[in-house]
Amino acid sequence: MNTYYTSLFIFSILLYFILTDNSFATFIVLLSKIFRVWYEKIKWWIIYNPSNPVVKYLMWKRSMKLAEELMEQYNLKDLKDE
Repeated sequence: MNTYYTSLFIFSILLYFILTDNSFATFIVLLSKIFRVWYEKIKWWIIYNPSNPVVKYLMWKRSMKLAEELMEQYNLKDLKDE
């Protein structure tokens, strides 16, 4: 219960500063945007990092699918030319 009251106290102080000081409110908004950008950067790096084995497999699978489609198109074109 003590942590509940402590967090309530901290958030009430932050709310007071946000409501009374416009520059503090702007600071909080910009800080939240910075944290969002950091989160997106880390998320992007995890999802698209080529050293990640899952990403390597997905890139290989996508490349093989494209190669098979191109080979089919090339073979069909060869058959039409003959």
